[in-house]
Amino acid sequence: MTDSKPDAGRARILGMMQGYRDTSLVRAGVELGVFDGLAEAGLDPEVLAKRLDVDARGLTILLNALVATGLMEHDSSEYRLSPAAARYLVSDRPGYVGHLTRILASDWEWDALKLLHEAVRHGGAVVDTHAETPNFRYWEDFAKHATLATGPTAELVADRLAPWLSTRDSVDVLDVACGHGIYGFTLARREPRARVHGLDWDNVVPIARRNAEEMGVGERVDFLIGDMFTTELGGPYDVALITNVLHHFSQEDATTLLKRVGEATKPDGRVVVVGFTVGDQSPDRDPAPHLFSLLMLTWTRAGEVHSERVYREMFAQSGFTRPEIHTVPGTPMRVLIAERA
Repeated sequence: MTDSKPDAGRARILGMMQGYRDTSLVRAGVELGVFDGLAEAGLDPEVLAKRLDVDARGLTILLNALVATGLMEHDSSEYRLSPAAARYLVSDRPGYVGHLTRILASDWEWDALKLLHEAVRHGGAVVDTHAETPNFRYWEDFAKHATLATGPTAELVADRLAPWLSTRDSVDVLDVACGHGIYGFTLARREPRARVHGLDWDNVVPIARRNAEEMGVGERVDFLIGDMFTTELGGPYDVALITNVLHHFSQEDATTLLKRVGEATKPDGRVVVVGFTVGDQSPDRDPAPHLFSLLMLTWTRAGEVHSERVYREMFAQSGFTRPEIHTVPGTPMRVLIAERA
């Protein structure tokens, strides 16, 4: 006699096998403007198809799939947004997250993750173009679309540094691999004396420059262009920011970068590192950093999410004090702040 009870484990595994379908569904809805098209009222699919200039049959299939996943509602004649879709997937609303499909559902990540089995065999990236490739185009998307998600973390960094910065004679800031630049620009907006020096590739800097202008600090921002391991950093700086960077490298290379930054930092200066960390909990209790490490395995030569113990070792070897570690509410990110010893 067979067991007819549902097997939750089997269902979970089969769901994981098909997860890419949900990803493609959300991305297609965002790219086609489906959620914006239904923002104000429910519509017949024929009417919506004309507005979006797409095939009506194809759109109906997509809408039914969105209903099946709970992002859309449907009656006999019209489709309308679910409350979650109305809140988070309409582009002119405050909670909008659809732009993150360009990052969380990017072709660059998927092309690398498709070869995860080969990355495991070889111990690192097997794709030709990846996170360590000069002028990698993905970083343009990251600089354009990760700004809103960065805000709370950047504000936490500014909050923690503000009392100390108020005592400084100067506030010169180095932002290594600055990307969108929001961390440095947030400091500059809070501290009128701050001058930010952002370092990144020449395809990313124009986006960061535009963000600086939009945040009202453009006149206090300069840029260095090139590789963070070889470009002359200048200085000395009061604050050095290394955000979402060190997990791209082995412990040895990350320590080398920290030492370079330390040499460009004033003796009593601060370094701020932002990123995932692995703690002492079992991976099933804190899954996000371990899943992110998979991307680093497929997307870098030797990167991974480092543990808090490893970070303490790297700071010590680079001439910094034991870091303060701060959590960011609502995210798995950590902020580590240390003083140059």
